[in-house]
Amino acid sequence: MNTNTEFARTQMVNQQVRTWDVLDPAILAVLGAVPREQFVPPRYRALAFADTCIPLPGGQSMLTPKLEGRLLQALSPAASERMLEVGTGSGFMTACLAALGGRVTSLEILPELADTARTKLAAYRGAEVQTMDVFGFAPAERFDVIALTGSLPIYDRRFEDWLAVGGRLFVVSGNAPRMEARLVRRLAETEWATEILLETVVPPLMNAPGHQAFNF
Repeated sequence: MNTNTEFARTQMVNQQVRTWDVLDPAILAVLGAVPREQFVPPRYRALAFADTCIPLPGGQSMLTPKLEGRLLQALSPAASERMLEVGTGSGFMTACLAALGGRVTSLEILPELADTARTKLAAYRGAEVQTMDVFGFAPAERFDVIALTGSLPIYDRRFEDWLAVGGRLFVVSGNAPRMEARLVRRLAETEWATEILLETVVPPLMNAPGHQAFNF
């Protein structure tokens, strides 16, 4: 075990994630256990635990650790739940969802990212990566948890329609410099409840309606 790496991981959890009101012990434990550094591109490995969006191939990026924590805490995934992740990226969020015990289908539009993530996720039971544009996706089942790791410039109701009753959706919508992260719960077949969690800025999903070039 690398002492410096473990210290940096502990600092990330305590000084970034906790200070963003992520206090669920299960979420903190997962963020402290899944080796984030293994999902970061080698050239950026020194930034694995930094409070920054880490660049990925294809102009994509990893979410910051604190936003990852808020996403996981809001969704509160449970064992045996059916999960959909839109935007596999590095595969780190996929690994966290799988580590919480669910069955995760993760969609990634870029083949390079999808292939790399599959290799890194081989040890995570229940994690499946599909190379696919979500805007051409027709699910054969409903999901208990849906996590969008890219934003929607224009909110799209299809994602909440994919929820099972009792299911939860995390989504960021709007345009920079002001976007809203929200949690949507499906209460019944024709009833949903929405909670605004925070304001943030997240690059849009590729091919999302209203998608414009995003500059870092």
